[in-house]
Amino acid sequence: MTNRKFHKTVLQVVVLSEEPYHPQSLAQMHDDTINGDCSGRWKVVEAKELDGKQAARALKAQASDPGFFRLTDKGEDLD
Repeated sequence: MTNRKFHKTVLQVVVLSEEPYHPQSLAQMHDDTINGDCSGRWKVVEAKELDGKQAARALKAQASDPGFFRLTDKGEDLD
């Protein structure tokens, strides 16, 4: 078990454009809305604290590895 806390933040981004918009990355979306021909606005739609087990599950759901936060698959500290 870990005593560390983790955080999950879900953002919503709305992009307005004259053509259908299909960005390939967050960096492209940023550039298109700051320097390009798109208008963009974002907001936090969810923010919550996670324990180790929830963080490990969330990392796996993103096709990442719990080891990213030095956790086991069960959400326990690796150290």
